Amino acid sequence: MRNPKSLDYFLLVVLSLLWASAFFNIKIATYSFGPITIAFFRVFLGAIPVVLLCLVKKIKIEAFSKDWLWFASIGFINLVIPFFLIAYGVQKVQSNLAAILMATTPLSATILAHFFTENEKFNLYKTLGILIGFSGIVFLFSDKILISDENIFYALSILLGSTCYVIGGILTLKISKKRNENVTASILIWGSIIVFPISIFLEQPWNSTPSPDSMIALLYLGVFPTGIAWLLRFHILKNNGLVFQSQVAYLIPIFGVILGFIFLNELITSKVIVSLLLVILGIYLVKRSNKIKVTSV
Repeated sequence: MRNPKSLDYFLLVVLSLLWASAFFNIKIATYSFGPITIAFFRVFLGAIPVVLLCLVKKIKIEAFSKDWLWFASIGFINLVIPFFLIAYGVQKVQSNLAAILMATTPLSATILAHFFTENEKFNLYKTLGILIGFSGIVFLFSDKILISDENIFYALSILLGSTCYVIGGILTLKISKKRNENVTASILIWGSIIVFPISIFLEQPWNSTPSPDSMIALLYLGVFPTGIAWLLRFHILKNNGLVFQSQVAYLIPIFGVILGFIFLNELITSKVIVSLLLVILGIYLVKRSNKIKVTSV
């Protein structure tokens, strides 16, 4: 690993923007497409650049090897379900709220890692981070201007989607010795195979009359925040490591709120700002705990 240079920080910001831009584009896509169809195109279009990378680098794709069940399970839990839940929730919830809710992924990961891994137990900083971060989410749900009885279920579905990301990440540990590109390509392939017939059966996307904006948003979602963002993630991981790459967790919710305001004129209330700050502080404390040895609780 090398010490980060200006270009590395620039690429980190680009990666954050790509992932953050997914939320307002999902919102635009929901104007014409159902959440299952959105999930399919994200996975299918996202698979193309990753598979091409594997072919160029001559990396064997093991999607249909003896470990196919692991790839299929991870593809379903880590891609299909969260992509569907996020798109489902964003139908009735502002995209900037989705960005904040999805930012809880590192906090949920810390909780599940305590129970399902050997060396990721709670300590003082992690406990404080989890409590502060999720207090921000509780505070966000108290904003009756943006979250009401009519859309609270949709907001909760986004929160559940973030948890599915974490569960899929834990399952990925079972095949962690395989190359990142191979694993990503394999789970994207299986995700496409699983969600395609569901989309055909339940939503019949060919019957829709999508607007140009929704079409562009759907194509963008598959190619940029899914496919190209993963390739950029590989580049950053290879050159700078996981700790450096994980800093996107701070930037994604910030950019998500800003982009939602710029492109969709979404309302930003004082509770949104406070919730955002609490979640970011919670993430910071959780990540700080990995650098400082503190007393376990």
